[in-house]
Amino acid sequence: MTWLHNWPRPRRLPWLLLISALVITADRLTKNWVSRHIPLGGAIPVIDHVLRISHWTNEGAAFSLFADTASPNAVRWGLVAFTLFAALVIFIVLLRLGDRITLATVALALILGGALGNAHDRIAYGSVIDFIEVHIFTYHWPDFNVADSSVVIGACLLFLDSTLPRRKTES
Repeated sequence: MTWLHNWPRPRRLPWLLLISALVITADRLTKNWVSRHIPLGGAIPVIDHVLRISHWTNEGAAFSLFADTASPNAVRWGLVAFTLFAALVIFIVLLRLGDRITLATVALALILGGALGNAHDRIAYGSVIDFIEVHIFTYHWPDFNVADSSVVIGACLLFLDSTLPRRKTES
């Protein structure tokens, strides 16, 4: 593993991993609270006709993709394998870029935390708890959770970072 020796020292990597750990912690705490206080299929209104805290499980991927498949166990472990592989790739990228805190590294830390939060649920329980229910006029957005939010925010930040002009570096 001599390729690791050429990498910059990731002095700020612990701060980035702290972001991931905070996402995982917030995700676990909120899912545990929902599981204890709201029956499956139930909901608590927060803003009438706009926002509710609900309690659903999702055996599939985003937007319940693949949830009604003939082989749910294959979907579960396929999603776990994909998520853990993606998390490993993101972690390696953070090791490489972890000597500085940028929009991109914060985004990757958010995605890593969200991915690991949902992977934990799939491994431990076979499904992910979704509990944030949003209605926009007559449209009902699919329920989601803190981990999902973190992944989406991270992806949006990565997109934003890709659109920002780059400073020219001198060689």
